[in-house]
Amino acid sequence: MKTEYRAGLSEAKNLARALAPKLRGGEILALVGQLGSGKTTFTQALGRALGVKGKILSPTFIVLQEFPTRLKTAAGQKIFLSHLDLYRVKSFKEADVLGLSDSWGRTNIITVIEWADKIKTKLPKQTIYIYLTRDVS
Repeated sequence: MKTEYRAGLSEAKNLARALAPKLRGGEILALVGQLGSGKTTFTQALGRALGVKGKILSPTFIVLQEFPTRLKTAAGQKIFLSHLDLYRVKSFKEADVLGLSDSWGRTNIITVIEWADKIKTKLPKQTIYIYLTRDVS
């Protein structure tokens, strides 16, 4: 069964804070939405809710950033938030050079992918989709 959530920009932070306590490691969050819809805003709020101390910026030019969270696996390993931005990526092969598919499902990584629709057909079945839209005034 496909898990998905929908939120406007003004709801992105609240959705992230609501999802954070449910995450245990191994999850893949696929963020989909146009420019300015709140993908990075969602990730920043999620990171704060998971105890990330560093500043989370859009990794558009570096593609991937990892941050330690306050969470630990059942085996006591630190769980990391892996933040990818595929805006400039043209293919799954280009993204997978970073070892993307090797990290999927690993219990010590929570993966957040901005512009995930670019690799939608390659994402695992258990991926959680989050569709974000700009608020209309």
